[in-house]
Amino acid sequence: MTTLRHHTLALALVLALAGCASHPPANPPSGTVSVTHADPAGFSEARNAPPESERARQAWIDALSQHLAERAARALPEGERLEVHITDIQRAGGFEPWRGPQAAQLRMVRDIYPPRIVLEFKRLAPDGRVLQAGSRTLRDTAFMMRPDMYPNDPLRHEKALLDDWVRKELGGR
Repeated sequence: MTTLRHHTLALALVLALAGCASHPPANPPSGTVSVTHADPAGFSEARNAPPESERARQAWIDALSQHLAERAARALPEGERLEVHITDIQRAGGFEPWRGPQAAQLRMVRDIYPPRIVLEFKRLAPDGRVLQAGSRTLRDTAFMMRPDMYPNDPLRHEKALLDDWVRKELGGR
């Protein structure tokens, strides 16, 4: 009797997982997006924050780049391409070393330290024609008053800033 239950449970689990694997993504990307960045050691974040390992810095830069690529790909019409080059990042929050040695490594997220991302972009038609190009400085001074779209994500304010840019610049879907 117990063996029959285990087999039934195992079969149900396998069928459930097979069903999940066969569904296509809800919003497949339609455009192609390339995101590059300048040397992170020159970013405002690197100059204004305590020393951080190169690996840790690259991890959050890669996370933001991937987030931007995914959001922009969904917003672009079929066949269009977007090339984005991030030239500077200052993450939300700041460090207040005057609070003492124990607080020197803590990022204090306050409205006086808004996130800022500087980027250059080029939007290309399927035939390679430049549809739109420019340089933007993204900043949200009201970032603390917005709904939290990415709870518990240490990059939630920067991701929301990128989402806003995609929505405004590309008419995100």
